[in-house]
Amino acid sequence: MTLSGRLPPDPHTNRPGRASSHWLVLAVLALAQVMVVLDATVVNIALPSAQADLDFDDSQRQWLITGYALSFGSLLLIGGRLADLFGRKQAFVAGVIGFAIASVAGGAAGSFEVLVAARVGQGVFAALLAPASLALLTTTFTEADERARAFGVFGAISGAGGAIGLLLGGALTQYLDWRWCMYINVVIAAFALIGGLALLKSSTPTERPRLDLVGVSTATAGMFALVFGLANAHTDAWSAPSTWGPVAGGAALLTSFVVWQSKVARPLLPLRILLHRNRGGSFLAVFVLCAGMFAIFLFMTFYLQQNLGFGPVRTGLAFLPMILALMISATLGTTLLLPKVGPRLLVMAGMLVAAAGTAFMSLVNETSSYAADVLPGLIVAGLGLGLALSAGMNVGTAGVEEEDSGAASAAIQAVQQLGGSIGTALFSTIAASAFSDALGQGAIPSTAAISGYAIAFAWAAGLFAIGGTIAGLVLRSGIPDELTSAHPSVPA
Repeated sequence: MTLSGRLPPDPHTNRPGRASSHWLVLAVLALAQVMVVLDATVVNIALPSAQADLDFDDSQRQWLITGYALSFGSLLLIGGRLADLFGRKQAFVAGVIGFAIASVAGGAAGSFEVLVAARVGQGVFAALLAPASLALLTTTFTEADERARAFGVFGAISGAGGAIGLLLGGALTQYLDWRWCMYINVVIAAFALIGGLALLKSSTPTERPRLDLVGVSTATAGMFALVFGLANAHTDAWSAPSTWGPVAGGAALLTSFVVWQSKVARPLLPLRILLHRNRGGSFLAVFVLCAGMFAIFLFMTFYLQQNLGFGPVRTGLAFLPMILALMISATLGTTLLLPKVGPRLLVMAGMLVAAAGTAFMSLVNETSSYAADVLPGLIVAGLGLGLALSAGMNVGTAGVEEEDSGAASAAIQAVQQLGGSIGTALFSTIAASAFSDALGQGAIPSTAAISGYAIAFAWAAGLFAIGGTIAGLVLRSGIPDELTSAHPSVPA
């Protein structure tokens, strides 16, 4: 306190009142995160309407989802490094503006090709915006208690954003038009931009080393090829060259990227970020959680609409209990449990709880009802996902040096996108195979579809259980020092 009784200026915002301004910063960053995360699913429910309007076929439909994931996931590492090199506020503002422009183009699209290009553009600017947001969060909330609360909120939004997208997409499609699933981002971006300009302080890094162009090329091309090949698995066989060729090429490129990062003086992704035991375990947990979570959103949406006859809005509302459970467990987990029990027990327990909820969903059949056979599984899965995801994101970025905060933030979000993309492709292939097998055994199409969803849920439950067990072995027991001590405040 100063002699006048006022709080000293906040070094992050140049405004009085450190605590209050920090929570306003969190609100702005959370708003931007909502926009980025919900766009991974907001178009799902709008796809039938967009397909009828723009006249494209079922085989093209997936590119409206994977186009966003491809550009987002493959460019995240360079987006994070650009935020480190040119300033996080600058990257945040550029990302918000670019995302809004791409959204306008998508809403006004008169053809399938323009809409796909707009979705790719959204992914490009999301790759700049998302790591800047998480880096700003990491460098703003440096005290242990504040950091726990902030990451509880941020983790809850990251986990619930996909379900929020389904709810919002359903309401916009049913009451306005599918194009508002694009236009709504302009409204969100306007508030995020005003808040960012007002609250975030511009900073110019004192040193701007040359960008690692070899790392950029191998990482971007490798992630693009991997996700592209896995996306093809949904329509082509795993043995098809269009599937295994890009997957093998992507794996080779990513291996080359890791080797190069160990040798180059100024790496795009310093390996010290990944080789930290707790951080590595957290990255693994986030990858698995997002892979399974996207499968829940995708197949439960199909089941509710096609088998239970839910409309777009009712489908979105059906996910609301899961959203609430996830947000409550994420917030309480990071504020109350993580500082007391540490990440190992929390992540492992959360993933095993998510496995139990998803396994319950795998029991759905043609006579199942929402209240008895879907709702309990959604709530239990939401509780587990919230516990594990918020803890994983917190520990995955805790204790990172200031110059690496953008790279670490980009890395964990790249893991999220890759997990979601790989999970969508993998479980879509599993569901399609089960669907074909059921048809071959004489099942009617609706029953065969349910068989596909049930098998996908069962595999997702198994993935959660295995991932939770491995994360429990990798993560250290006890409470990490970086979660109990304050770190020096650094400029945003």
